[in-house]
This record gives sequence, C-alpha cells and structure tokens, in this order.
Amino acid sequence: MSGTVAGDVEIRFTQDGIAVCRFRLTATPTQWDTTAQKWRDLDPISYICTAWRDLASNATESLVDGVNVLVKGRITRIKNDSIYLSVDDLGISLRRRIAYTETSLPSPIAARPVTAPPALQPAAVSRPAAGQPGSPRTWWKEKRASPWA
Repeated sequence: MSGTVAGDVEIRFTQDGIAVCRFRLTATPTQWDTTAQKWRDLDPISYICTAWRDLASNATESLVDGVNVLVKGRITRIKNDSIYLSVDDLGISLRRRIAYTETSLPSPIAARPVTAPPALQPAAVSRPAAGQPGSPRTWWKEKRASPWA
C-alpha cells in the first residue's frame, strides 16, 4: 500500500535493545466518477505502522511528516477506525520527489562551484633573426603584415 506519513516517527527500544518504531500513515483512496469524468478522493484511511530492528532505525532516520511511502506488511488488528500494520519493508515513493541513498549521494566535489583553470601563459621563445636557419620566410612576414581581405 502507499500513503503519507502523518506526524513524527517514534522509536523505542526493548529491554534486549531491539529497536521498534511506530508511525502513522494516511492513505486517501480514489475512485473514478463516471458522471463527472474525473477521479475523486474517498475518505482517508488511517494506519498505525510498526517496524522492528534495522528497519525501525532506518525509518526513524529517513521519514518525516508529509513524505509519501510504499509499505509492505500485514494487518495485525483493526481498532478504533485504525488499521495496525506490521511493516516488513518500506520505501520512499518517487512519484513526487527524488531520493538519494548512501551510495548514490552526490560527492562533495560535485557541490563545489566550477571555476575555469588559470590561463596558461605562453613561454617566451627566442626566435632566430631573419635570414638565419629556422627564421620565418620572407613571404610569411609579408602576409602577416598585409591587411585582411
């Protein structure tokens, strides 16, 4: 199922040190209205989700109020218009946002502004005098001195 996290994620630890988190999830199902030819929202469904161990720790670090998530789990009970879920797996919905993982985070170098490298200055070259071996030919000097066509 998919829904939106409502409120903060709470984490606690058992006497054995096992992490347990709980968070509320709200899902608003939609239904096609044939007379209006558009989708309409139905009454929201409230879920109370519980996750254990590493999933609980990761959920506490990753989830904030208003984030859309995908939840895989099983219903453990229904009480007071709330459905209780035991969460087996959890993910951020990419429908409305980009999510980065630890391995896909841009490197700090990518955040630096790009600056052009300093321009290289040509080294001073000693040229042989005209008429000596290696000197520019006379026709080249004349071409360089003439105006552009």
